[in-house]
Amino acid sequence: MKDKTIDYILRTTWLAVNKMYNEEAAKFDSTMATGFTLLSIDPENGTPSTSLGPKMGMEATSLSRTLKTMEEKGLIERKPNPEDGRGVLIFLTEFGREKREYSRERVLTFNNTIRQNISEDKLNHFYEVAEVINNMISNKKIYNQKEHILK
Repeated sequence: MKDKTIDYILRTTWLAVNKMYNEEAAKFDSTMATGFTLLSIDPENGTPSTSLGPKMGMEATSLSRTLKTMEEKGLIERKPNPEDGRGVLIFLTEFGREKREYSRERVLTFNNTIRQNISEDKLNHFYEVAEVINNMISNKKIYNQKEHILK
């Protein structure tokens, strides 16, 4: 793997994880995006729709489609936010709670299986490297914005 670029390894690993979760979700007529959304909604108090996208790292248009599909399937319901008259809270329905638990079990199974096969030391290095990469990207340390302004 040393001859592969870092972004290639990140991309192919993520695609494999994505495919694995989608295959599991398909068994229950769902998707990974739906499962991730279910897990991101506060099961007790609901979640403001405006904070869901940033929390999940999802674009508003993609999230809107996902929420619309979830509402059509009876997984969520939208209610006015009592603290913000213009805002909407997303709540899980009973069916949504069931599917959330299923999603949670799948994520825990994945994490536990990885932890059983990779030492804690190696996992800590993985987390450390991922954090450095994320910080470098967030702080624009890879591509200086000034270098990419067209003249």
